[in-house]
Amino acid sequence: MILKYRSGEEVKKGHRVLFHGNPSEIEFVAPELNDPKMEWYVLTYGGGVSVLDPMISRNTFIPADQLEEYEDLKFVSRADRHEI
Repeated sequence: MILKYRSGEEVKKGHRVLFHGNPSEIEFVAPELNDPKMEWYVLTYGGGVSVLDPMISRNTFIPADQLEEYEDLKFVSRADRHEI
């Protein structure tokens, strides 16, 4: 499963995003059961993404089935490879 922003880009860990207008970052992506650390998110929500938003909520998980309709998550830029 490939998770995408409303704009069509694939969601990846470390991406810079705007979340409810705040500069934020994709903390992790849980697309499928091949990663034991993400298994709970996949089994519970069908996968999704976690957004690290230090200004308001700290961490927010967006289930995969809500991602395409989530207007307040906007892709800004890719992560610097040295930071991941």
